[in-house]
Amino acid sequence: MDLRKLKTLIDLVAESGVSELEISEGEERVRIVNHRAPSAQATQVYIPQQQPTPQEFTPAAAPAAPVVISAPAAPTGHVMKSPMVGTFYRAQNPESPEFVRLGDTVKAGQTLCIIEAMKLLNEIEADVDGVIKEICVVNGQGVEYDQPLFIIG
Repeated sequence: MDLRKLKTLIDLVAESGVSELEISEGEERVRIVNHRAPSAQATQVYIPQQQPTPQEFTPAAAPAAPVVISAPAAPTGHVMKSPMVGTFYRAQNPESPEFVRLGDTVKAGQTLCIIEAMKLLNEIEADVDGVIKEICVVNGQGVEYDQPLFIIG
C-alpha cells in the first residue's frame, strides 16, 4: 500500500472521530485504530505480517542459551563539559593543527577547542591536568550546554 494513501487514511481517522478502520487491497490489509485519551489523541496503525504456513514452521529442539553482550567500559576520568551552546571546532581554522589529540597530555589552562557562539570564537580551556582519553564531539558539530566534550584522565 502506498505510504501517501496510508498517511491520508490515518489523517482521515484522526479527524473524523471514527474509532476503527480496516482496509484490504489484494493481499495487503491495514487496520487503523483510534484510541482517544482524555487529554490527548493517539492513533495506532496495525499492519499484520503474513503468517507462516504449517510447512514453514519448524519448532526449535531446545531453547538456546541467552547471549549476554556487555557494553564496552566507558573511559573514566574528568569530563570537560560545554559551557555554552555553539559549534565545536578542534582547531583555530581548517589549515591549523588541532589543539589536542587523543592521548595528548594537557595542563590546566591549556586550550582544548573552540566553541563558536553568535559569531564569537570562545576558547575552551582544560580545568585539570591529565591525558585526553576521549574526544566526545566531532569537529564542526553543534553542542549543547553541559554536553561532554572531552574525558581527561
